[in-house]
Amino acid sequence: MRYWLAALSILAAVGCAGTPPKSAASATAPKDALYRDLGGTEGITKLVDAFFPRLNSDARINTLFRNVDHDDLRRLVIEQLCAATGGPCTYSGRSMEEAHSGLNLTNADFDAFVQDFTAAMNQVKVPKADQKQLLAMLAPMRADIVGK
Repeated sequence: MRYWLAALSILAAVGCAGTPPKSAASATAPKDALYRDLGGTEGITKLVDAFFPRLNSDARINTLFRNVDHDDLRRLVIEQLCAATGGPCTYSGRSMEEAHSGLNLTNADFDAFVQDFTAAMNQVKVPKADQKQLLAMLAPMRADIVGK
């Protein structure tokens, strides 16, 4: 159940939580522009694979993922990011609220997750504009994850 924290922030955040405000540039961009900017499924997989070691070594939150099927979580995070960024994937996991219900996660837990995700984006050299879009997708998820 706790592995959904991961799915929560990152991807679910992305797809389940609503959409970021549209700028003039993004209003004319294709629906899959962010997906393509990230390098498609291959680029998203590279990002997730950079993220998980950070998550697992982060003493602030790694215990939340101790009893999680990491292969399944990885698959779900990739699906969620792919779908949320306009790719051809379909997210097959639970909603963020359902996945985090009863975990009593805190703002500090959510923030640690986002910090690790941001570090992974920097590691794989996701452009700052794309990082901003991804993080804007995550922000609304806080309400579905924290305190549930």
